Amino acid sequence: MLTRKQNELLMFINKRLNDGGVSPSFDEMKEALRLKSKSGIHRLITGLEERGFLRRLPHRARALQVLKLPEAAAMPAPNVTPLLDSRRAGFSETREGFVPQIIRGEKVPLAGAIQAANEAQALSLPLYGRIAAGTPIEALRDNSTTVDVPVSLLGSGAHYCLEVQGDSMIEAGIQNGDIAIIKSSDTAETGEIVVALIDDTEATLKRLRKKGASIALEPANAAYETRIFGPDRVKIQGRLAGLYRRYN
Repeated sequence: MLTRKQNELLMFINKRLNDGGVSPSFDEMKEALRLKSKSGIHRLITGLEERGFLRRLPHRARALQVLKLPEAAAMPAPNVTPLLDSRRAGFSETREGFVPQIIRGEKVPLAGAIQAANEAQALSLPLYGRIAAGTPIEALRDNSTTVDVPVSLLGSGAHYCLEVQGDSMIEAGIQNGDIAIIKSSDTAETGEIVVALIDDTEATLKRLRKKGASIALEPANAAYETRIFGPDRVKIQGRLAGLYRRYN
């Protein structure tokens, strides 16, 4: 199994080759993976070569050849309903909501989350606890529980998971009991669905709206009201990147 960074680099190189036929420079790779030096890129490329995923073509500048992709990226994951994104690969906006990318499967304990993910290349993401899609609840940070997520569903950067509780985001396709895949970030654009930490004690999953100097946390359910806070009361903890949904 590739490391997260190896997978990110391989997917980045493959995309650039498909888009323009030329592999990215070491500076571009370093920036894309947010590494501090090019030596880290050299180590990642060497690791990919040793595992048979990548080959450096001799006597040519910027000449990398992708020999194969991880199984999870090369073919559709089983029982996956595809999701298009509003920014990259997260959402398809409809009525300012999104169509969630859902892996359909049996109901299993949270410690295992999605058993089918074990059949494809996957990363174990921490399940920190519950996030309110309703009245804000205290955010939990329990590192003892993880969720196996196929790498094909993840972009670059760090991710974690939270279990959705409540129904305030149902019109955006987010239901009670869903597992929300969150990309760690302390910034977000207006209109994005985010994990917002209120007064350093409560966390909620809402659509972010910036109204002058104020921040509005907007539900996707007419039964709930938009809540407005001063900018010093709200901290962005991440952006919604995808969903797992379990069925009985």
